[in-house]
Amino acid sequence: MHSSTPTLQRDTRAWQFQVWASFGIAVFLCATGLAWLPGERLEVAFMLMGYVFCLSAAFMLAKFVRDNQGVRRGAGQGGGDTPLWKLVVWGGFAVAMGLTGWGLWGMAISATYKAFLGVSWLYLITCAFTLAKMLRDRHEADLADARLRSRLQARTEAAE
Repeated sequence: MHSSTPTLQRDTRAWQFQVWASFGIAVFLCATGLAWLPGERLEVAFMLMGYVFCLSAAFMLAKFVRDNQGVRRGAGQGGGDTPLWKLVVWGGFAVAMGLTGWGLWGMAISATYKAFLGVSWLYLITCAFTLAKMLRDRHEADLADARLRSRLQARTEAAE
């Protein structure tokens, strides 16, 4: 009988560095654009809140989608999230993105500055989804590794 140890798929250090670096660059670009945003302090404060709202909604949506992916495959515990929670998560993301985009569109600033803020904002959101996926993949690989080690240890102890 041939016994083989399954290999766990893990992200390379280069990929992890690239994801963290991209997220850091996106945060830096957004912070820079917002720090020098012309206009009333209240407008700047609302735009900052919009960016933070979008960022937290992106992480929440990424977690929601990933959690429910396991349920659809039959790997999750229970029946998944309720339809109302699905509405809250997707609705929150849509509202965050919509209001922030609307606020950015309506600001009395140059088209170039709007483009910079818009591109850096969308870059931040995509980096947030990528970071959330990478962190979740690492967590799932760690859990699979712990289960595998536990099984191997139990098998070793049973053989002794």
